[in-house]
Amino acid sequence: MGWLKNPWRENLKDTPKESLNWRLWYGVFVFGLMGAARGIDEGLIGTTAELTPFIEKFGLEDPNKSKHEQAELLSNIASMVQMGSILGALVAFFVTDKIGRLWATRELCIVWVLGISIFLASASTGSIGMVYAGRFIAGIGIGQTTVVAPTYLAETAPRAIRGLCVCAFAGAVYLGIMLAYFASWGSSIHISSSTDAQWLVPNSMHLMFAGIIFILSFFSRESPRWLIKVGRHEEALETLSRLRQLPPDHPYVASEIYDINDQLNREREATMGTNWVATFRELISTKANLYRIQLSIMSQLLSQWSGSSSITIYAPRYFEMMGTTGQNEKLFATAIFGLVKFISSIICAFFLIDFIGRKRALSTGITLQLVSMLYMAIFLLIDKNVDKTVEQSSSQKHAAMGAIVMIYFSGFGWALGWNSIQYLINSEIYPLRLRALGGSIAMTFHFVNQYGNSKAVPLMFISMTTGGTMLFFSCVTALGLVWVWFFLPETTGKSLEAMDEMFELPWHLIGRKGAQMTKGSGGMSEMLDAEGEKVAQAEMDGKGQIQRLEETKAV
Repeated sequence: MGWLKNPWRENLKDTPKESLNWRLWYGVFVFGLMGAARGIDEGLIGTTAELTPFIEKFGLEDPNKSKHEQAELLSNIASMVQMGSILGALVAFFVTDKIGRLWATRELCIVWVLGISIFLASASTGSIGMVYAGRFIAGIGIGQTTVVAPTYLAETAPRAIRGLCVCAFAGAVYLGIMLAYFASWGSSIHISSSTDAQWLVPNSMHLMFAGIIFILSFFSRESPRWLIKVGRHEEALETLSRLRQLPPDHPYVASEIYDINDQLNREREATMGTNWVATFRELISTKANLYRIQLSIMSQLLSQWSGSSSITIYAPRYFEMMGTTGQNEKLFATAIFGLVKFISSIICAFFLIDFIGRKRALSTGITLQLVSMLYMAIFLLIDKNVDKTVEQSSSQKHAAMGAIVMIYFSGFGWALGWNSIQYLINSEIYPLRLRALGGSIAMTFHFVNQYGNSKAVPLMFISMTTGGTMLFFSCVTALGLVWVWFFLPETTGKSLEAMDEMFELPWHLIGRKGAQMTKGSGGMSEMLDAEGEKVAQAEMDGKGQIQRLEETKAV
């Protein structure tokens, strides 16, 4: 286990042990927990749509509706949170900077609770309009969590473990999914299907988590970086001192304060005299920046349409397609799927990605996902022609079991691949003055694609058949593998300077050879410096030889 321990020991060697205190882990817990907002919704809405009271209340299987109308209704209900999240992600950048990280947290919790309350109140009226409105409003709050929480965690964590602390948010997404799956499964067993409580109880998890985060935020400290940004310097120093449990004049605290001021000064200098229009014009004016935008857009497009997101939202439907029958059996299989994804995401985020590199991790994850999707596609295309009135043979049963196992494998492949990379690269590739705008574009495109996916999948099952839909996802996954090999550069361990140099290379070299051509923290400049030192040394050697020759002649 030494190979696991040494990197942590090396990272923490310059970090005072006092800074790794309960205040740090409290903040990581509170703000990391916001990741559960998305996970709870993604886990609950698909399983809620499998519960009899919800189906009957809102006519999801109304015989007077065509199959297309039923699918349209389900997709509208499922996708409303994603639609609201698009607006939430857009306004979050403004709100977070305007009122601070803590009050932005409280504001989003209030919006989240308001939306879910309207959604739950629809049980008494049966109004589908209240379902749509409630889930859209809740989405505005949930969408803001993707900006507020990572920002706070990155700004308050010690630099040595900043990546680990931010990963707590991503891990909480799958914690929320897992808890939501188990809540729906438990309610299907222990609560009568003749009462709306069967779907109201699990969906009350939204209110519980929003309430917990709202209350705990009052015992948290504001981000020192935001306090300095708004001119509250003394409060920032006192806050950072308390967070690190070190005196204000300690070198470690003084160094952090200096770094924050230096970064803010550079940001102001970089954006002085410009507005967002000028910044956007700069973003699309150079080949290097256009390549960066291409990475942001394609990473979101290929990840969301690789099929894994739809499996998360509509997991019970997928298990039913693979042969799992019965409401309780489908929900139990879904709950185990949530557990697999949660454990996989923790293992991959904390251990694998940093050790094997981003590009290799993504390629491996996509390959696992491709094999899984292709198997499920072939199984479904063959299975649709099988006579269901005849008892299955042993080989058919084994094939169906293999298809179910492939759902779990696809979850592991997603955790190792697209799950982390779609967020990581957007936080690494943009220069300082363009980072906020580039990140905003990336997250907005993320929710747009997630909305489109959750909206389209039920209709795709009808128009393309289930097997054809899985074959489509397989093709997108294969396209993603090619894109990663050709376009995605390896960014592990790269400094900002090396990153900028890499994007100045010809476009056809960035993804395939960018990492090798910009080795080390200084990239190309470091190589040129080394070459310059060799030339200088050769000149000195030559001068020495001439001097010795002249001395010999003189003698």
